[in-house]
Formats: sequence, structure tokens, C-alpha cells
Amino acid sequence: MMGVRVVCFVVTVVLFVNHAGWLCVIPAAGAIALPYFAVVMANSRQPGSSSGFKAYEPSLPDRGISGPRPSGPAPRPAETSGSLASRPADDGQPRDND
Repeated sequence: MMGVRVVCFVVTVVLFVNHAGWLCVIPAAGAIALPYFAVVMANSRQPGSSSGFKAYEPSLPDRGISGPRPSGPAPRPAETSGSLASRPADDGQPRDND
């Protein structure tokens, strides 16, 4: 459609330069109206209608635990500050805080 519009515009210029009068209005109207109809036609197409467009779906590996979760206490998070040598060992016995 845009190729037809360019032809209409060129014909309009040629007719105007040759003093064709009101005849140059006909291709000028085509050059003005064709973009509107091109947009309406482009937007009226149904999505996915034989365009061959397929959405991209990456094949990523699974990120979760596959299968049942292990039972028991949850693991403690690793401590990042301090030295292990300066901390007392946790043997599960109650302590006397004197």
C-alpha cells in the first residue's frame, strides 16, 4: 500500500507541475487516504492468523527439588562473621551463665 501511495504522490506532483488543475486532486486524495486504510487493515488482522509467529519459550533446567523434601530439622544457615575458634562448641548441654 505504501508503494501505491508513493506512486500517487509522484503522479500528483507531475500533474501539478503540468498545470492539470483539478485532476491532481484525485491522486493527492489517494496519497492522503492510503496510510489510514493501511493502518486499519494492519490492525484488523486476528492475532496468530497464519503469520507463522511462535513465541519464544526457553528450555531451562528445573530449579527446584524434584521429589519429596527430606524430613527432619532444617539446616542452620552458615555464619559469616567471626572466627569459629573464638566461639564455644554447642554440645547440647545447658550452660551456667556466671
